[in-house]
Amino acid sequence: MATLQMETAANSRGLASKGAKRNRGRPKKKVNDGASTGETAVTINNNHDNLENGEEPVACKRPKKKNHRNLENGEQPTACKRPKRAAACSNFKEGTIRISDKFSILETKKIRVEENEEVAVDLTRLGAEDIPPCRKIVDFIIHDADGNAQPFEMSEIDDCFITALIMPLDDNLEKEKGRGIKCEGFGRIESWSISGYDEGSPVIWVSTEIAEYECVKPSSSYKKFYDLFYGKACICIEVYKKLTRPLGGNPNLSLEELLAAVIRSMSGTKNFPGGLSSREFVISLGEFIYNQLLGLDESSTENDVPLATLPSLIALRDACRSRSEPYQLTPRVSNGSLKIKEGETLDATEGEDEKLARILQEEENWKAMRQQRGRSTTNSQKNIYIKISEVEIANDYPLPAYYRPSNNEMDEYIFFESDMSMSYSDLPRRILDNWALYNSDSRLISLELLPMKPCAEVDVTVFGSGQMREDDGSGYFLENELGMSSSSKSDHTDVEGIPTYLSAIKEWMIEFGSSMIFISIRTDVAWYRLGKPTKQYAPWYEPVLKTARLAIAIITLLKEQTRVSKLSFADVIKKVSEFDKTNPAYISSNLLLVERYIVVHGQIILQQFAEYPDETIRKSAFVIGLSDKMEQRCHTKLIMKKKGVVRKEENLNPCAAMGPTLSSRKAMRATTTRFINKIWADYYSNYFPEDSNNGDTSEPVELDEEQEDNEEDEVDEENTLTQEEKSPNLQSSRLSHSKSNNNGIQWKGEPIGKMDSGETLYHSAIVRGHVIAVGGGATVEADEADMPVILFVEYMFEKQDGMKMVHGRIMQRGSQTVLGNAADEREIFLVSDCMEIELGDLKESVVVDIRLRSWGHQYRKEYANADKIDRAKAEENKKKGLPIEFYCKSLYCPEKGGFFALTHRNMGLGNGVCNSCKENVLKVDEFILSSNTSFVYKRTEYNVQDFMYVAPQFIAEEHYVEDHGTFKAGRNVGLKAYVVCQILEIQASNGSKQPTPKSTEVKVRRFYRPEDVSSAKAYSSDIREVYYSEEVHTVTVEMIEGKCQVRKRIDLPNLELPVVFDHVFFCEYSYDPIKGALKQLPAHVKVTSLTGKADLAASRKNKGKGKCVDDLQDSSGKWNDVPRENRLATLDIFAGCGGLSEGLQRSGASYTKWAIEYEQPAGEAFSENHPEALMFIDNCNVILRAIMEKCGDTDECISTSEAAELAAAFDEEKLKKLPMPGEVDFINGGPPCQGFSGMNRFNQSTWSKVQCEMILAFLSFAEYFRPKFFLLENVRNFVSFNKGQTFRLALASLLAMGYQVRFGILEAGAFGVSQSRKRAFIWAASPEETLPEWPEPMHVFASPELKISMPGNEHYSAARSTAGGAPFRSITVRDTIGDLPPVENGASKPTIDYGSEPMSWFQKNIRGNMIALNDHISKEMNELNLIRCQRIPKRPGADWRDLPDEKVKLSTGQMVDLIPWCLPNTAKRHNQWKGLFGRLDWEGNFPTSITDPQPMGKVGMCFHPDQDRILTVRECARSQGFPDSYRFAGNIQNKHRQIGNAVPPPLAYALGRKLKEAVDGKC
Repeated sequence: MATLQMETAANSRGLASKGAKRNRGRPKKKVNDGASTGETAVTINNNHDNLENGEEPVACKRPKKKNHRNLENGEQPTACKRPKRAAACSNFKEGTIRISDKFSILETKKIRVEENEEVAVDLTRLGAEDIPPCRKIVDFIIHDADGNAQPFEMSEIDDCFITALIMPLDDNLEKEKGRGIKCEGFGRIESWSISGYDEGSPVIWVSTEIAEYECVKPSSSYKKFYDLFYGKACICIEVYKKLTRPLGGNPNLSLEELLAAVIRSMSGTKNFPGGLSSREFVISLGEFIYNQLLGLDESSTENDVPLATLPSLIALRDACRSRSEPYQLTPRVSNGSLKIKEGETLDATEGEDEKLARILQEEENWKAMRQQRGRSTTNSQKNIYIKISEVEIANDYPLPAYYRPSNNEMDEYIFFESDMSMSYSDLPRRILDNWALYNSDSRLISLELLPMKPCAEVDVTVFGSGQMREDDGSGYFLENELGMSSSSKSDHTDVEGIPTYLSAIKEWMIEFGSSMIFISIRTDVAWYRLGKPTKQYAPWYEPVLKTARLAIAIITLLKEQTRVSKLSFADVIKKVSEFDKTNPAYISSNLLLVERYIVVHGQIILQQFAEYPDETIRKSAFVIGLSDKMEQRCHTKLIMKKKGVVRKEENLNPCAAMGPTLSSRKAMRATTTRFINKIWADYYSNYFPEDSNNGDTSEPVELDEEQEDNEEDEVDEENTLTQEEKSPNLQSSRLSHSKSNNNGIQWKGEPIGKMDSGETLYHSAIVRGHVIAVGGGATVEADEADMPVILFVEYMFEKQDGMKMVHGRIMQRGSQTVLGNAADEREIFLVSDCMEIELGDLKESVVVDIRLRSWGHQYRKEYANADKIDRAKAEENKKKGLPIEFYCKSLYCPEKGGFFALTHRNMGLGNGVCNSCKENVLKVDEFILSSNTSFVYKRTEYNVQDFMYVAPQFIAEEHYVEDHGTFKAGRNVGLKAYVVCQILEIQASNGSKQPTPKSTEVKVRRFYRPEDVSSAKAYSSDIREVYYSEEVHTVTVEMIEGKCQVRKRIDLPNLELPVVFDHVFFCEYSYDPIKGALKQLPAHVKVTSLTGKADLAASRKNKGKGKCVDDLQDSSGKWNDVPRENRLATLDIFAGCGGLSEGLQRSGASYTKWAIEYEQPAGEAFSENHPEALMFIDNCNVILRAIMEKCGDTDECISTSEAAELAAAFDEEKLKKLPMPGEVDFINGGPPCQGFSGMNRFNQSTWSKVQCEMILAFLSFAEYFRPKFFLLENVRNFVSFNKGQTFRLALASLLAMGYQVRFGILEAGAFGVSQSRKRAFIWAASPEETLPEWPEPMHVFASPELKISMPGNEHYSAARSTAGGAPFRSITVRDTIGDLPPVENGASKPTIDYGSEPMSWFQKNIRGNMIALNDHISKEMNELNLIRCQRIPKRPGADWRDLPDEKVKLSTGQMVDLIPWCLPNTAKRHNQWKGLFGRLDWEGNFPTSITDPQPMGKVGMCFHPDQDRILTVRECARSQGFPDSYRFAGNIQNKHRQIGNAVPPPLAYALGRKLKEAVDGKC
């Protein structure tokens, strides 16, 4: 096909008017061709019908077309050259791949290839269209005649062509790509253009003689060219937007304002290089931008001022022309590409040669800039901290001086025990008064020298000392004297506080409001808000405050401008120099001195700007200019680290040498047995060998910023354990293989019997030379990539067709279990999965020692010696290259979250019966319709007249509205308990189909609850009460949630705690939901009466896995009715005030005979409430050492010399009271987390630091005493902290001792307290005991299912979530504290009268027999916080955000901000500080109980719902479930700390109930 083209002259600058408008409404674009008004173009007629009939295309005239071709006079048009192909292409391109389900044949979708552009355009026509047609192209390349890729603008200089996939303009790019036509015969590119100016997004067009094409997606090989041109187009559009009034622009901008606005808008986008060279880059494109926008004047009628006349646009063009080189970035030349050196000029005149040079140089500059950007992505400006030079700021500070410490300063580490996985922002906050900062030589040092952000490398160490006190939320006035506080005390020289010396300061920050400044510093354990410094240090603090004031003044200047960008850096310097001398931000009237001060102290100013919420301020021209100036001074650059888990380091403060000789809280390395020490030390020597050199070079694990801002109670978090190796996908039950080779396989010995199905059983066989026997181990053939599966042979048999078979249970390696890399490589675990395979599929036999050992402390040494010999033998075999000999002593059940003792009597019997298969059959939730009056569902039998639970959403009621609350303390509002119903009739489905839970319906009578009547009725009624009704519903069996009972009130057990675990209700009234009336129960309605033990036994007959009534007590239920000799003699370690012991004892399971607690006040509280227990207020490390010395096992004890000395100092009386091995049945406790919480320990710390962890001592107690039962309690993140290493090692240690182990996470709110408190537990039981089950959650509580993620994509939850329903409603704040008398802020009277009778079921049980109320005392707030509290509305969810934005006058006459100034300025980074200064909701729940309630604390929701005060000690105690009779010791801070650290007694009671069941042999 021949194509004729007419070329026309272009003007000298390559400018052109816009092409003809298209009726299809394409956005306006500047066409970059050079047409004159009289030119014509000859092209091919677009009559495609001729082509279809085989006719040759006919040339015809079409509307004028502008292009970049220059025809010499007299030159005739010629047929266009056809280019070489840009790349070798096949006729069929691989498209969508579909695998046929039936034939499994790969099919590819064909994409047609056409050489003729006009044919390709015609084939992609959707209907009638304009001339020339418009299409879009994807996977395109622009190239020359030789097939070399070329930039867009090269088409102005040389012939360029396209290879692309042509698609209809309106097609969906991805879905309709198959409709495209691949064309390799495009005509020459005539022009290119840019549109999309009004839409704000560039669209790039290229035109040939046949059509115009929208460039949508380049091919991967062309992307670098396209990105450059697209970036230039984006800048053109951004400039257009800034100068065009209809788009919100301002045509009167100056050049500097225009540049600042464009850079600010495009900064950070992928099409803009960014960095300090952004301004130069935009200027280098000045002429290109001018030329593009100039063409828009002809088509636009919207602009009142022609773009060509705008001063800023002309200045931009002239700035570009004035440079001898468009843009210098010291371009690199690679592969021989062109570089134009600075100062050189080309010999060629203005024309194609210069244009070619510009394009090539532009390409090189862009490439170099992108490379720089790529290298600096991680070290971008926002991640770079420019260090302030001490030399440059020296003149602003006084002469050197030294800090003189007092001799009573305490180490800050004494006072802080951080929570698990604590991030920077979650550290506790305190105020530091009368403070000073100094270096390691005690020389006073400026805070300014320390980075304001965490940095990877810091070459200065700053310490501090001062008076530490609680943070009251007060700030400091700008207009008053230095550091004046807004709290009620204006003079801090004599302020109460603890003299404290700090560890190294890691960062600091400035927060400011309208009239206040906060300056805070952070160590590894706390944030400190700085109050007034010492008189000596004040001159070192003044420059910092002065610079902070200056930054605020500059921000104020910028805010006052109508357009922030109008003030450049130079403008700001000039305005600052004009400040009056009375202005707090005054520096000097000398411009040079002002600029010097601002630049050398610039990092303080930049950080304040970076935290300011207004983006136009943060990205102002002043900020850019200041950054440039600081960059020019070549200051040291520090790379900022992402915020992560805090890593606590040794306190190297020089004051430490002058402090007290021995702190009572000094950290002591854990005392351990050799057994525990070996397990943990071996782990660290294997996985952290650098620890042997005391290395500590690894970095903290970084936390995602979104993650660290989430609150614990609002995150639906899985506690994930990171495993060191992946588990293979195990084939589950009863697999059959058919690939075996039966050669070399024969039975050994005679048959030993027959299976029930007739197959012959054998005891052993020979498989390719290996003897495989019943009760032995063998490996199964596996793929090369998989680890061979180990099989425990249960039985072998021969089928009637002669096929030899083996049935066995899978055994998992320890690394495939939750233990991960903490497992012994020789220990394997039996699992419940089975395999039935051909004998030929077995690979070889393996040695598996099924260990069965006697239990007790007396066997410790014997088994320790045996294990030592066994390890030596294994090591010798390993050296000789012999196969590993495995051992097995536990059953691993991930679905039950534990390791259990093997049932040896049922293993490897060879009788054709597999115990695991039998158990798996029982696991099925079968449904059996026994008769018309009974059925079995989920292993529980239901009969007509039985009572049961139905999920609340299945019982329709108009007033039922699901509402989970809008704030975390109101989360339970709207949640419903199960509906209690009585079965009236069972309606089986008609037909021959097997009845199912879905098809079988049950007609039931509904019983209402008090909360269904009104909230007032719910408050005053027993939680176990229900009301009879005539309301009947029909539900399917699948809606049933369990079984319950309704009895007479006298038959209910008595309770001493507000804890209920029996599915038993009582009914005394009937309820009419239509009339809303309660009446006496009609005479014809009968409820079951429990008349004696026979009835009780009958009620338990149908006990099942579901919620059946198996927990009724045949006694009063009082814990003291159980004799001590029938309880477990218990040692409570880390006992605190005794919350765990209280609940366990009341359950009747244990009797706490000994307790160990380090804190004096907590130990005294324990003794007061448990006078029968022997309390040791001492370090548990010393106690363990003393016990082992007393027993003569000093050689097995690893302890410090200090622990040995203190143990040796015990007198005879104390030694006599110590517990001895054999006397302790049960050890429980919650080892403190301060050693590893808040620090990214274990994957970075040395073994010497790990040895300080109290969990090692706790496990050593268990190892030495070998009690029957063991319980470890900790925060929920314990299972996932440090990638689960601590958790896995704890499990491995207990398993190595021979224990059965179970792990899980429970929510205390689901067990009868009005508080969200999630805790992790590890149960351990000797192999001779039953491992306790987890208690069933009984109360509705809006908490997610607390899952532990394990290998093989498995998850385990110890308890289900009750957000969708539970046997009983949630306990509310009103239920908990609604009866307590009102008290004032700071109430301190230890004992007062109740003043009223208890109202709720909870109150009646929590009071017990108490007549007077103890510890109803409240922390006193200062005047400002009290005013804030009074102004917080008394409604649910109210917090600081409801305070009016105003100032209040204090009694001192000071005017202060009512809203804590730091909260609105930092709210975005801290989830809006939800809950701070928050009130509780009467119908909601308490937040997690903490050790120090305060309105600005981590849990700031601490205000009473109706009273203007912080919650009292007694109210917090009730939120934890402590009875009113429980006493606490010490001052008010001690008491809050004791409560906040305790396990809620109701949760402990629930655990104790299950422990008692295990002890009594109940399941």
